[in-house]
Amino acid sequence: MSRIRYHAAARELAGIADEQVAHEGTLAELRALLATRHPRLAPFLPRMRFALDGELAADEGRTVDARSEIDVLPPVAGGAPTEDDAELREAVPLADVRDAPLSIDEVYRAVQHPGAGGVCLFVGVVRDHAEGKAVARLEYEAHPTLAIPELRRVLEQVVREVPGTRVASVHRAGALVVGDLAVVVAASAAHRAEAFAACRLAIDRLKETVPIWKKEHEPSGAAVWVNLGEPE
Repeated sequence: MSRIRYHAAARELAGIADEQVAHEGTLAELRALLATRHPRLAPFLPRMRFALDGELAADEGRTVDARSEIDVLPPVAGGAPTEDDAELREAVPLADVRDAPLSIDEVYRAVQHPGAGGVCLFVGVVRDHAEGKAVARLEYEAHPTLAIPELRRVLEQVVREVPGTRVASVHRAGALVVGDLAVVVAASAAHRAEAFAACRLAIDRLKETVPIWKKEHEPSGAAVWVNLGEPE
């Protein structure tokens, strides 16, 4: 039996956190099976990603066997080190997701070095409104095993695209109130242009792909998962 785990909005639409499903076939076939099992989830499934045994799976033709563990991910707000690994670790000294308050100083210090003539910081803060509606608090849910590796992958890609930069980021998880820090990104370089470019790329990319989901709570008690969109 394959174990299916539902996260954030997918969990609420399915009405369960996980289940065992008898399925041997492709991811595409599994997606169709889950649509029949969970009618409320079905209209949103086309925009959701799957992770298979701890890795994001982009190939819908990939085979799922009876012992697979599958994560249903709604849209988002080892070995011995080689020389390239060591360089990337230095260029991306900090990539983390935490359920504790964030420190701007920590992220800033992570990218400081003698050759850095410019450091650019982006700080995402919980505001009191969104899309014309009042916001009382936010709830961030991060995938327990995929969020940090994906955040690191994003930052590593940024330093490859903007050579000579050092980039770090920490994202918050859990319950936040207005004024709390949700994410901090820092990028350093010899010159300001590269620092600005790397910082902008990092925040844009992590918001696109890192499996961290945001739920907005209104003062009335109503709540909505951001970027879930309309059913298809």
